Amino acid sequence: MADEAQQDKTEQATPKRRDDARKKGDVPRSRELTMTGVMLSGAGGLLLLSAPMGKDLLAAFGQGFVIERDVIFDPLLMGPAFAEIAGKGMLSLLPFGILLLLAVFLGATAIGGWSFSMKAASFKTERLNPLKGLKRIFSANALNELVKALAKFSLVAVIAVAWLWGSTDDLLSLGRQPVEHAIGSALKLCGISLLVVSTGLILIAAVDVPFQLWQYQKKLRMTRQQVKDEFKETEGRPEVKSRIRQLQQQIAARRMMEELPTADVVITNPTHFAVALKYDQNSAGAPRVIAKGKDLLAKRIREVASEHGVPLFSAPPLARVLFRTTEIGDEIPAPLYTAVAQVLAYIFQLNETLRPGQKRPEAPVPDINEDDFPGPGKARRVDTDGE
Repeated sequence: MADEAQQDKTEQATPKRRDDARKKGDVPRSRELTMTGVMLSGAGGLLLLSAPMGKDLLAAFGQGFVIERDVIFDPLLMGPAFAEIAGKGMLSLLPFGILLLLAVFLGATAIGGWSFSMKAASFKTERLNPLKGLKRIFSANALNELVKALAKFSLVAVIAVAWLWGSTDDLLSLGRQPVEHAIGSALKLCGISLLVVSTGLILIAAVDVPFQLWQYQKKLRMTRQQVKDEFKETEGRPEVKSRIRQLQQQIAARRMMEELPTADVVITNPTHFAVALKYDQNSAGAPRVIAKGKDLLAKRIREVASEHGVPLFSAPPLARVLFRTTEIGDEIPAPLYTAVAQVLAYIFQLNETLRPGQKRPEAPVPDINEDDFPGPGKARRVDTDGE
């Protein structure tokens, strides 16, 4: 069953799975890259700092050999004297130590980045299980690490022996040099030796880094069912999303009804669609749609409009086009300016007080060709004869 489940993991890891793994401290790492970085940094540090380090170490050693006899036999004085000498020695090695610490940090985060997680350091009882411990020891991964360790040791050993064999004269010449020169020369020779040995580690790291990245990607692979389950958890289950949409629609409808009494006109189908428009004469903008709906919602819009004295205007083609091409809060499309202007002019004339003998204005018939206004979900045409 485990092999079958492993074979089913054909999908690449999702961003969420990668983030979850990082939170747990599970990131790709290459110990070979870290070791190579430390070795190269150590070699560079010895080559660059050999002269000042040798000078400081010589001064510390010299101070240690000139301690007075009274100080040596006095426990109260020997301790501070030894601490002073050791402090100077440590201070001379401080730049080199800082360089190595930076190399360790940069090498460890080179391919996986910085990741700090308490979960990785937390206590887990299963780690105390001897059976699981033996399983890890005799696993394929342990065998792979053993092979890498042997290959690394063999390669480094061959390079080191070849280099030391060829550097025999330089090593023996250190004994014939004055102490002040021998210390610096020894540090420089150590730096060159580390640099030469590091060439073998570079080859090992060049192979190990792609392998670690591939192995990490393989470990994070997911089955299709895992991808589906994660999508449901991230995006929400269908029934939850449906409920959220219902609540959002209810909130939007409530706000729409609150603004509806301020509308100038409600253009209707007259029964199946209703679109409420508001025009601010002090603004340079076009009329805006502040409410719209169909069927039961259209009925509710007409009822609220009637309760607050908002005029209703029956123009089926115009109502259908407005419903299809606009959203709440949008300005009407430019091709509908003329038709809407005719309706608003008619409504504004009705709102004026008619003088005695003045005829009631004739209702306009907006000339709208619905085929000129394609849109998503084209509204169904409704025969309004007799309504």
